[in-house]
Amino acid sequence: MPDAAVLAWRQYRLERRMFWRNPSAAFFNFLLPLLFLAGGGVILSGNQHQLNKLVPAIAAMSVMSTTFTALAYNIVFLRERGVLKRIRGTPLPTGSYFAGVVANAVTNTSLQVGIVVLAGRLLMGIGWPRDGGELACFLLVGVICFAALGVAFAHVIPNFESTAAYVNAVFLPVVFISFYVFDSKGAPGFLRSIAGGLPLKPLIDGLSAGIVTGAGLSGNLDALAVIALWGALGCYLAVHGFSWERGRT
Repeated sequence: MPDAAVLAWRQYRLERRMFWRNPSAAFFNFLLPLLFLAGGGVILSGNQHQLNKLVPAIAAMSVMSTTFTALAYNIVFLRERGVLKRIRGTPLPTGSYFAGVVANAVTNTSLQVGIVVLAGRLLMGIGWPRDGGELACFLLVGVICFAALGVAFAHVIPNFESTAAYVNAVFLPVVFISFYVFDSKGAPGFLRSIAGGLPLKPLIDGLSAGIVTGAGLSGNLDALAVIALWGALGCYLAVHGFSWERGRT
């Protein structure tokens, strides 16, 4: 429907304006991953092998921060302030609203990953992505996965004041375990199993293949399948558990 598409575009433009007016959102979406990248680049300067691991790892973390983290924060904030309830009472179609929200997350992710890849190329000796198709495929599936999980996770956060505690309780351990297993050949087997079953480590593997090694999509279908399964679960929980009302527990 043309009207729905126009409304989705307007919602997207509104989401962009609100994003840039929120300093904390800009920090978590753009500055925080770049600070990790800069710090890691300084520590690993001269070690090209480790820099080749750092760039795709930070790119994957950027995907998670601009989708899972950002959407969990935004959904809880809008729900608890009664904004979602008011939106629900307007003529704006639900599909148009979420299309604008998701498009905003996709834009943020594309910008962030582009910045990370460019920084890797200009400052860390990483070449241009070796397999653009594989990179795009993993980015698309990763964005859908973590965006759906972010919306679904917002359902279990009781109020906005506790959002940071809930989100960090998931974000930080997943990042730590995934980075540790990706970077260390001596990681314990049980940690490798945990990391392999979570969506971030497979996303790092896929982005590493697309950016650094060019290993080919066929060699990473298992990683893609893990991300896709988490995405399907996230979509199911996001749709069936979504609440427009405040006070959801």
